[in-house]
Amino acid sequence: MDADIQENLERLRERMARAAHRARRSAGEVRLVAVTKTVPQERIAAAVDAGVEILGENYVQEAEKKRAWCGRPVQWHMIGHLQSNKARAAVVLFDAFETVDREKIVLALQRQAREVGKTVEVFIQVNLAAEASKTGASPDQVLPLVRLAAGCDHLRCRGLMTMPPFFDQPEKARPFFAGLRELRDRLRPVCPPNAVLEELSMGMSGDFEVAIEEGATLVRIGTALFGAR
Repeated sequence: MDADIQENLERLRERMARAAHRARRSAGEVRLVAVTKTVPQERIAAAVDAGVEILGENYVQEAEKKRAWCGRPVQWHMIGHLQSNKARAAVVLFDAFETVDREKIVLALQRQAREVGKTVEVFIQVNLAAEASKTGASPDQVLPLVRLAAGCDHLRCRGLMTMPPFFDQPEKARPFFAGLRELRDRLRPVCPPNAVLEELSMGMSGDFEVAIEEGATLVRIGTALFGAR
């Protein structure tokens, strides 16, 4: 096992636990998604051996190669933009999709999951900053997407995901994390009963502690775990 991966993971867990404690939350409420984009196979294996339980991948083809050799009981989350023509391959590979942002993707995932005979988890990605360079639904599009996903028998609508604008100071991202939590809390009373919206996927290597303080249940960590690419 790579010693630095083990040490990095231990430090990350300590930081996650302290952030949760500051927010008067249990450390067990927050899970780490290890972002494996461009990470060598041996370092991914070391992370899983060290205790990582969720791997986040951006591309279908890269996930296909990694799953072929991984052979370990981990969850795979799609955290990159999904094209509808890749939905079938993606449904076979992934357990959860964190970047669902339009009706076409919801219906494509439902259709392919039904054909494969599998139920997958979905998160609605929200573009709170309305950045043209990023995908994601606008806040007023979220409820219709949640309702659509909730009506699909092979999808489980688990929560929301966001990527705030890049800031060199984590505190500047706080309003966006708080905004996602507040949006989730507003939607819960009017969502279908089976759309529980338990999860908030937000926060990365540079700002995950602020995200946890604002309610994140999943943090997507690459650099802080694997080192600079």
